Amino acid sequence: MADDRRLEVLRAIVEDYVATREPVGSRVLTERHRLGVSPATIRNDMAALEEAGYIAQPHTSAGRVPTDKGYRLFVDQLAEVRPLSSPQKRAIETFLSQGVDLDDVLGRAGRLIAQLTGQVAVVQYPSLRRSGLRHLELVPVGAGRLLVVVITDTGRVEQRYLDVPEPGAGASEPLVLDDGALGELRARFNAAAAGKRLADLGDAFASVAARVEPALVPLAEQVAATVVDTLGEENEERIVLAGTANLARASMRFEQGLRPVLEALEEQVVLLGLLTEMAQEPGVGPVAIRIGHENGLEGLTEASVVTSGYGPASGDGDAVAILGSIGPTRMDYPGTIAAVRAVARYLSRVLPS
Repeated sequence: MADDRRLEVLRAIVEDYVATREPVGSRVLTERHRLGVSPATIRNDMAALEEAGYIAQPHTSAGRVPTDKGYRLFVDQLAEVRPLSSPQKRAIETFLSQGVDLDDVLGRAGRLIAQLTGQVAVVQYPSLRRSGLRHLELVPVGAGRLLVVVITDTGRVEQRYLDVPEPGAGASEPLVLDDGALGELRARFNAAAAGKRLADLGDAFASVAARVEPALVPLAEQVAATVVDTLGEENEERIVLAGTANLARASMRFEQGLRPVLEALEEQVVLLGLLTEMAQEPGVGPVAIRIGHENGLEGLTEASVVTSGYGPASGDGDAVAILGSIGPTRMDYPGTIAAVRAVARYLSRVLPS
């Protein structure tokens, strides 16, 4: 009973501190919350919570504030997440569905999260390594030149040019890139890619190159190598940031100042690494949360990161990318979780269409 009551006291402290940004004292808890015990019992519970490291006394204030450990316990004990209203859900779906291309859709998703949470939104572009191939197009662009267009099932488009090689050994005639030859190659590659991730296409495309007529072998090998090389590029991961101006609001005050947070957000490679780590943590559910020092980044020691995967799930359940919200540890966790989860869910519906 004492543990359950102390959890209720901690919950009340977190909720009041998030709402007021002022340290919370026992008298305030007694007045605002029906905890069913005397002020003396609440003071004892607060002392126990402080001794266990869940709350702390800032400066000389009589009130207490949650610590990272306290926020973590609060988040882990959340019985329910406040759902978005039906009008909010409809607005999200409508706004995302109006996107004209992948860049527009992801930009809209970022703006939605920033608006719903009042914090910074981060949206990762769909990873080529986790995507599937919707279509491979081969377009002649002049004598001896070919444009290879890779279109993923998440709407991402990559284009590469290549020089058409000489016909293969054993070919009886010169290589002619007419509609028939390109159509055959296109059909073979698309058939080989069916049901496979982009990262698994190497072997499938190699088998295509081994089965075409001799004149097309060098070209098929070069197309396969171009696609595989494109998928292996290190710089294919990027993110969208939205709502950075929200950091200037009074409610987003950080004790260490704003500069370290902004510098951490500018390090996009490091930020992507954090998102990836969160997604890969064992036992992580639909929403992952890191609080303060759990982030492992100096600039985010006073911030919390709430993320969710999005995109058409692959066979092993992985999402193709991650989106989330970054704000002070003193954030509205139920509201942020609901917003991130909702935008991820509707973005997953919009992308494959």
